[in-house]
Amino acid sequence: MVSSPSNEARSGSRAVERAVAMLACFDDGATDLSVSSLAARTGLPVSSAYRIAQALLRGGLLERVPGGDGYRIGPGLITLAVPPLVRAGVDFCAPQLYALAAGIEITTSLGVVRSDEVLTLFSARPPEKFCEAQIPRARQPVASSVMGRVMLAFSTSSRVAAPCRAELEQIRRRGFAVAPDESDSSLLTVAVPVFDGMRRPWGAIGVQAQRRRLTDAVVRQIVPPMHRAADRIGRGSDRVAIAREISSG
Repeated sequence: MVSSPSNEARSGSRAVERAVAMLACFDDGATDLSVSSLAARTGLPVSSAYRIAQALLRGGLLERVPGGDGYRIGPGLITLAVPPLVRAGVDFCAPQLYALAAGIEITTSLGVVRSDEVLTLFSARPPEKFCEAQIPRARQPVASSVMGRVMLAFSTSSRVAAPCRAELEQIRRRGFAVAPDESDSSLLTVAVPVFDGMRRPWGAIGVQAQRRRLTDAVVRQIVPPMHRAADRIGRGSDRVAIAREISSG
C-alpha cells in the first residue's frame, strides 16, 4: 500500500515534534539523560526515544556522555544557538556580567520575561568560588522567580495580583529583591532590575547561592555593584535586541 502525501507529511511533522520534545528535555538544565529518562519525560516508548536519540546524535544535536550511557546537548546545537544569542545582545552584556561575577565572587545571571516565564539568558561564572547551586533554572514562573518579581515591581503591568502588591512596593522602595528559592529553601536569590532609557525594566541581574554564603552583610555588599552593572547594561539597551523588543512591545 502506497502512503499518500498527506500521511507522509503528518508522519514527518510528528517525527520533528518528537525530536523537538526530546531536545526540550534538557531545558531545565539537565546535562546527562539516559534513553529511559528521555522516554519518560516525553511519554515515548523507549524504542522510539532510542531511534530519535540516534538521529539527533548523527546530526550533532546530541552527544554521548563519555564513559556512560547517557546523552547531553551536542556541539551542533550549541553552534546553532550562537547567532541568536549574538543577535539578542548577549555578547554586549557578557563582559559586564563576568566583571561583576569576578568582583563579587558569585555567578551572575541575566534574566528576561517571556510570557509568564523568566528565561535565564546568560550566566557568568566567577574565576573562583563557583558551585552548581549558583546557576538558576533556565525557566521559572515570573511570580516565583526573584528576578521576575524585581521586574514586576518596576513595571506598569496591571496583571499583578493584589496579594503581591505589598511585596512589590517593598521591592520598589528597597531597589532590589531578595528571597529564598521557592524550590530549595537553602538557596537565596538577590536581583536588581535592568532599565532602558525610559526607565522601563526589560531584564534583571540575579545572584543566587547558599544562604550561609549570602548573609545579610554580603547582600548589602553586593547590591551596589549589581546596580552599577545593571546601569552599564541598561545604558546600552539599544544594542540589546531583547531590550528593544520589550520596549517597543
